[in-house]
Amino acid sequence: MTTQPEQVLENNLVSQLIALGHKSVVIKTEDDLLSNLKSQLEKHNKTTFTVSEFERIVIHLSKGNIFDKAKTLRDKYVLLKDNGDKAYIEFINQDFWCQNQFQVTNQITINGKRENRYDVTILINGLPLVQIELKRRGIELKEAFNQIQRYQKESFAFNNALFNYVQIFVISNGVDTKYYANSQKQSFKFTSFWGDEKNKKITQLEPFTSIFLEPCHIAKMITKYIVLHESDKTLMVLRPYQFFAVESIIDRVKNSDKNGYIWHTTGSGKTLTSFKASQILTHNPKIKKVVFVVDRQDLDDQTVREFRAFDKDSIDGTENTKMLISQFLDNNRPLLVTTIQKLNGAIKNVKFRRQIEVLKDEKVVFIFDECHRSQFGDTHKRIVNFFTNHQLFGFTGTPIFVKNAISKKSIKQTTANLFHECLHQYVITDAIRDENVLKFSIEYYNVFKSKDGVDDTKVEDINKQEVYESDDYLNTITNYIIANHNRKTHHRTFTAMFCVSSVDILIKYYDLLKAKKEAGEHLLNIATIFSYNVNEEDKDANGQIQEEDVNDDKPVNKHSRDKLDEFIADYNKQFGSKHSTKDGNAFLNYKKDISKRVKNKQIDILLVVNMFLTGFDSKSLNTLYVDKNLNFHGLIQAYSRTNRILNEKKSQGNILAFRNLKQNTDDAIALFSDKNAQETIIIAPYEEQVKKFNEAYKVLMGIAPTVDSVNDLVTEEDELEFAKAFREIMRLKNILSSFIEFTFDDTYMKDQEFADYTSKYLDLYDKIKTNNQKETVSILDEIDFELELIHRDEINVAYIMKLLAQLKDAKPKDQAKQKKQIIDLIAGESELRSKRVLIEKFIQNNLPKINDSEAIEDEFKNYWQVETKKALQDLSKAEALKQDKVEDIINDFLFTGRMATEDEVIEALEKQPSVLQRESISTRITEKIKDFVKTFINGVDN
Repeated sequence: MTTQPEQVLENNLVSQLIALGHKSVVIKTEDDLLSNLKSQLEKHNKTTFTVSEFERIVIHLSKGNIFDKAKTLRDKYVLLKDNGDKAYIEFINQDFWCQNQFQVTNQITINGKRENRYDVTILINGLPLVQIELKRRGIELKEAFNQIQRYQKESFAFNNALFNYVQIFVISNGVDTKYYANSQKQSFKFTSFWGDEKNKKITQLEPFTSIFLEPCHIAKMITKYIVLHESDKTLMVLRPYQFFAVESIIDRVKNSDKNGYIWHTTGSGKTLTSFKASQILTHNPKIKKVVFVVDRQDLDDQTVREFRAFDKDSIDGTENTKMLISQFLDNNRPLLVTTIQKLNGAIKNVKFRRQIEVLKDEKVVFIFDECHRSQFGDTHKRIVNFFTNHQLFGFTGTPIFVKNAISKKSIKQTTANLFHECLHQYVITDAIRDENVLKFSIEYYNVFKSKDGVDDTKVEDINKQEVYESDDYLNTITNYIIANHNRKTHHRTFTAMFCVSSVDILIKYYDLLKAKKEAGEHLLNIATIFSYNVNEEDKDANGQIQEEDVNDDKPVNKHSRDKLDEFIADYNKQFGSKHSTKDGNAFLNYKKDISKRVKNKQIDILLVVNMFLTGFDSKSLNTLYVDKNLNFHGLIQAYSRTNRILNEKKSQGNILAFRNLKQNTDDAIALFSDKNAQETIIIAPYEEQVKKFNEAYKVLMGIAPTVDSVNDLVTEEDELEFAKAFREIMRLKNILSSFIEFTFDDTYMKDQEFADYTSKYLDLYDKIKTNNQKETVSILDEIDFELELIHRDEINVAYIMKLLAQLKDAKPKDQAKQKKQIIDLIAGESELRSKRVLIEKFIQNNLPKINDSEAIEDEFKNYWQVETKKALQDLSKAEALKQDKVEDIINDFLFTGRMATEDEVIEALEKQPSVLQRESISTRITEKIKDFVKTFINGVDN
């Protein structure tokens, strides 16, 4: 059977959409689109527009970017009619989403930078709100995504920019079908499959269309399940498990007075889900208040920020109990975010309780974040006893079952005891399968084996306190972390946390790491945070230390506080800050600052006891060192700090366990997924990864058995197959590199061979980039080269300088060989290729004239300054630019990360171009400036 042509796929889709209730309409041009828009808006609003009235509507619709248009779509427009009357024009009915006008068309042609024809478009009330891009079966789905990316650059924003009203994109090759929200910043990593209520993926185009693109459902997704993220000015659409969770809560409130909880694994986006549930519930006229409850101050602050990012006017955090009372009494504030401690204070305090008596019998819905943490005490009882008409909903990634239950007065409390049944599940195996979180790579480091000859992963009771606190034990682990941190974090591309058993042990580790840094044994930036209450090491029924946030009312452990002040002084010295522990607010400010710096990768290792092991999300954190006993929900929560999706280089979360945690890990995985899930959650061991690498190598050899044979690949199809095969090699090598024992000696491929093939892969990428500048169409445009898998932070200009010094001092017979190695190294490093010609020129012309190898670095800097100045002059001359203006643009770009606007670029020209030339000239100059920065500035001082 031959591959199904794309046209057949498109025709079948259009026919299916018509059968579902989308009316067929022929639209081929922008004029057709506008004419149809007029008739559809008239029909939807039950009115007619004069030509001038419709022109005013089009002008209104044409304003703004994608995010602005998403707001315009949801707002009504006050149209001043020709007769002076006002009419309120609705672009989409959000309350009764089925009561809109649905149409489907295909092959609309829009002229922008280039002429583009779009595959299939769903129009609602005449506006293009869903765009579907198809590729024939057998083609990578990423190609359809890339096609839409080109449309956005070349035509969506042109003329009246009505295609910037698209809310949802759908991409399919017939076999795989995914969707994602329209946004100015898009990544293929955040496209999603649709699924059913049991999390079974629906990948084929036909069943996906029947469910997802059915008129009422797609309108509901657009009107109810797209979130406008205010902070980033982006659109976000809920994934299927988030959709079903919210729907289950709404249905529960509508048809029952029972409680319920949502079990969605850590890292799967519970904040977005809970926000959308809270937001929809506030529109229910029967509900007086929706109260979102967290149990820690840092989460309170974090949740408020995240909720405000979704809707800046939706909520305010409650700074204190008095403010919480005022917000309870404010009829204009339907949604509150507070901590369970403040809520407890409001009910427990007689004065406050009297003030909110008026709400006692009102319908109040409570939504608890991480409902397993602090819902098992007297506070919970006070809430349910005070509010007589309440409903409780909890979110958790790790529910409390009987097996990991907390005992209260001999009664085992579980999540179900308090929240009734689980309304929706999305467990860790689901999230890993859907690539919403990463797998874990877990290594159990045997600290005792060398001393006792005993494998501690097989010993049940080796937990002797005096051993774990001994200087030899602590020193061994500290040295191990220092030796292997670079490998685990891809040369500090990522960061790590180190969780330990107690504050006293943390202090010893911190002092050890600090002393070794002062002795020149490492350059890692370390920091720490812990509480200093006297009960900071109390344990719960599971043996977990329950560390509380600092509260000025609680007694203080003076030793812990003095040491923390000492460590904060180190932090202040390093970052120029002025933090302290003088009171709870000061400590909270330190906590917020340290959180920000961990996320910004300014801290390599954060030492903690329990803080930050739950509720803290940092995509740049990929490694957790563990020297404490963890089990069940505490273990999964801690491990899950490492497995947030970021990029291709972050292939897994690394766990280095220095305790006997193998059985605890297996038990926790079994409890929170299924009994046979270990292989899904944990990446295969080193030997299996090597086997996978060797299999991929065989595939590569079948396409290009030698490095030189890459040059002989005849067709673009052959080049595409080579790129895919070597991309798989890079992915597997990236995983292997995180293993301590990895060397190329264990694989069929040699180190130099990998470097040589990397160079050919990058040559192919450069070829595509050159072709794109010539505006030629190539099937290789569709391949994702994933260059971040090649980038190695240790290979930079400073490193090349060291090699040049060695070259200078080498014996004449070795110089040619070393010179070739340096050139090959530059050719195989993506970040240095732009500098390749200049470095080679320096080696050829300048290096022979330098007598002292120690002077090479200074000579290179002088050479680089001269070349930079010359290149800037050449760029300014070639494009007739004012050089001082170009320097301003570059400096602003380096400082803010924002490239100059079209107007700013045009302003830098000696002579102003015509209106028709502005965009093409601005685009060309912008690309040249970016190339200049990449070549002459980025990475030079590394």
